[in-house]
This record gives sequence, structure tokens and C-alpha cells, in this order.
Amino acid sequence: MTEKQNRGGNGRGPAPRHELARVLGVPGLFAIGYGNVGSSIYYALGVTSLYALGATPIILMLGGLFFAFTAMSYAEGTALIPEAGGSSSFARRAFNEFLSFFAAWALLLDFIVTIAISAFTASGYLGYFLPVLRTYPANTAFGIGVVLFLLILNIRGVKETSALNVSLAVLDIATQAALVVLGAVLLFNLPLLVHQVRLGTAPTWHEFFYSISIAMVAYTGIESVSNMAEEAKRPEKTVPRAIALTVVVVLFMYAGLSGIALSAMPVRFDPATGKYATELATTWLNDPIAGIVHQLPPLEAHILAPWIAILGTSILVIATNAGILGASRLTFSMGLHYQVPPVMSRVHPRFHTPYVAIIFFCALAIALIIPGSIEQMADVYAYGALMSFTIAHISIIALRIKEPHVPRPFKSPLNIPFRGYRIPLTAVLGGIWTFFVWTIVAFTHPIGRVVGTSWVIGGLATYIIYRRVIGLPLNKTTERREAE
Repeated sequence: MTEKQNRGGNGRGPAPRHELARVLGVPGLFAIGYGNVGSSIYYALGVTSLYALGATPIILMLGGLFFAFTAMSYAEGTALIPEAGGSSSFARRAFNEFLSFFAAWALLLDFIVTIAISAFTASGYLGYFLPVLRTYPANTAFGIGVVLFLLILNIRGVKETSALNVSLAVLDIATQAALVVLGAVLLFNLPLLVHQVRLGTAPTWHEFFYSISIAMVAYTGIESVSNMAEEAKRPEKTVPRAIALTVVVVLFMYAGLSGIALSAMPVRFDPATGKYATELATTWLNDPIAGIVHQLPPLEAHILAPWIAILGTSILVIATNAGILGASRLTFSMGLHYQVPPVMSRVHPRFHTPYVAIIFFCALAIALIIPGSIEQMADVYAYGALMSFTIAHISIIALRIKEPHVPRPFKSPLNIPFRGYRIPLTAVLGGIWTFFVWTIVAFTHPIGRVVGTSWVIGGLATYIIYRRVIGLPLNKTTERREAE
């Protein structure tokens, strides 16, 4: 690490522990959370319906229930530990540095997939203006181009602003709410929705359980609010409120849009293939929200289609950039805790950005984009996300036992007595659920299993070797700013 790096990048002295301005209130934090989680609907609706078929609304709401439990664990943990890192910070305080690294490494895999899947699916929406972008390999080339463009911007230090986040979140929510209202009036058909759910046939039981794990891609980004804790005003209050608001709005939008989509594009039996299918998972797999607009009457479709194309592309490019920022920020923090070799947190001598981490993670995202398969990207995401979520739940339970008397600005509800402690039932059920779904991914998703397991093994090997070389125990927490 250079002297300038050690001094916080300006060469004037040691960087203070909390050097970021606390400027974000509930609206700003909500905008960041919804911008990351809410952007997932632009691709998750299609990839979930590929396997869940008519049960897609059921699967998304089931996943949404446990997403709410996970959000409660993040709200409690961030209010208690108001610093960037999310599940990694929770695990460090509840257990040790080794498990903290494990959570952070799993989260890095999520960031890589967020970069890849957001950049790739943006092409589907822009395809309204350039239809070739809806086909392979043009969609892959476009996705790679987006990543390379943002790679250069991030190395130069160009960042998204809170004002832009708020503006896009407001436009996105307004647009999705308008679609829900229009769809409810013009497209929604409850009897049809009920009739097309044939559990055991369409979907088969294998597809049903498989889709449960795939649906987790719908809830990407909950860590984003936790990662902004050091820039939040009164984080013990604002972060839980922003997370709660994000959960409520996300679940409302998913319930409404999934029901409308399956009403407009119902599941039908295809004699040619001998299988059940919906246009939502075929024609509109990569741009399902555009598919909903296409089903509206001509006047409404003509007005909304270009707007959805522009907004969807913009939201997904912003989500791509958020993934790059998240990966590079987390890696820099890991470097300060001796979790990764110094080269990974190396700062550019001119732009003062972690350029090595940016290049490394963008290169991995491009490797995921090249095959042009959104299903494979979703597989890999679920592997890392569920691992990180499970660690978050376990950490919150452990902290209730380890630090029972520490004041908690926010406590998860539904607490149960256990050997003199109060354990949050939401964390218990959430942890069981996320681990259960992770086992589905590990045993039934070949791509997720191979890529995810390889990522974990590679990370653990690097961590162990690096710690041995520098003479630090695997479990000891040491900050570079304190040691150097």
C-alpha cells in the first residue's frame, strides 16, 4: 500500500474512521434500495416464469415473504452496526474474521452477477428501437459494451449521485404503478390465473422447486442500503425505515405485475414441443416488462412502449454501475482488513479509484455475459446471495446471544424465548429457508454449483495462503489503518 493510500488518498494524514458525509435520509436510502432491488423486476419476471409457469405469482410472493424476513435481519444488523459491509460486518462482530470473509466473498459473487445480468438484459429493452439487440450475439456484445464503458467511467471516478437515484426511483415507481393500474383494468383475469396453475403438471414438482431458487434473483440488492449506512443520517432510524419501505413497494409491484403478466400471456400447451409455456418466458424472456406493455390496447402500448424501453435501459445501466461500485467498495474494505492481497485494493495513482478491483470484477462479469444465457446468470446469483443471506440470519441470532443487553435501535419482530435469550423468529425461519433454497441450487443447478463452488474454493484458498504469508491468524480482525 502506498503512503497516499494509507493516508486516505489525499496525503494529508490518517483518514478518520468515519470520513463520509452523512447526507442520506429515508428518501435517499429508499431510492438506492429500490433502484437496486426494484430493477430486478425488469428481468426476474421472465426467468422465474420459465420454470414456475402459472405459479409465478405464488413463487414470487413466497420468495417475497422470506425476503421480508431477510430484510428485517439486515435492518436490525445495520441499525446495530451502522457501517458498510452488510452480512460481512454482522459476521465479523458475531463470530470472527474468517466468517466475515466468507460472507463478503459470497457477496462479491452477487455483485459480479448483478453487473452481468443488468448489462445483458438492458439490450432487450433498447431492442424496441434496434430489434437486432434482442438477438444473440448482438445482445451479448451490447452487454459487454455497457460493462466496458462503465469500467472506464469508474476508473476515472465518475459516480452516480443521490439526486439521480431519487429521480430514477420516482420515475420507475410511477411507471410500474401506472402499469399495475392499467393492467388491473385492461388485462387482469383472476379466474384465468387460478385455472392455469396445475401443480405437478405445469409446473412439475421439479420445476416448482427449481423455480423457488431461481426466483431469488428477483430480490437482488438488499445489501445496497446496508452498504450506505456510513453515509446515512441517523442510520439506526433511517436504514430500517428505508428497508421496510423498499420491501412493501417491491412486494406490491411484484404481486401486481406478475398477476397481470400471466393474465395477458397465459400458460398454454404447445403440441409441437409437448410442453407448457408462456410468451412471458419465450418471446419476452429478457424484457418481460416490455412484454406486458405489448399486451395493452394499441393506444396505451404506443405511448408506453418507448418510455419503458428508455426507462428500463436506464435503470439497468444504473444497476450495472451499482454492482461495479459495490464490488470495488467492498474489495477495498476487505483489503483494509487483510482479507485480500493488497493488489486487489490498489488505488489508481491519478484517479484514486480501486482500479484493479474494477477491472477484475468487470472481466468476470463479461465472462458470464458471453454465453448469452440469463438462466445461467440467475443460477450463479442464487448460489452467492443465499449463502450471504444465511450468514446474515445466523449472525443476527448469534448477536442476540452474544450481546443480549446491547441497545438495539431496531429489533426484528416475533421474538421467542430460548435459554434466557430473545431470538427473532424471522431470522430463524429466514435462515432455514435461505439455507434450504441454497441446497436446491447446489444440488439441482449445475452452472450455479460449478461456478459458485469454484468461486468459494478459490476465495478460501487465496485468503488462507495470504493470511499465512503475512503471519496473521485466520480468525483475527486487523485493520490496515491501525497496523500501518
